[in-house]
Amino acid sequence: MYLTAEEVAERYREAISVGTLRNWRAMRVGPPFLKIGKAVLYPRQALEEWDRNHIVACNSTHGIGASD
Repeated sequence: MYLTAEEVAERYREAISVGTLRNWRAMRVGPPFLKIGKAVLYPRQALEEWDRNHIVACNSTHGIGASD
């Protein structure tokens, strides 16, 4: 249901570090998080929505197998 910052970094194969997540929280950017006392948790569902909102769509006419 919830992931720690370390688990989020693992989820993104370390492409996003724990330090980056910390900086993003301070700047109020990045995926939504929940803070309870000192614990910082990322709702799994919010991460999935954040992923969907950051998908980069490619033009299908220039994809694999397209004629020039």
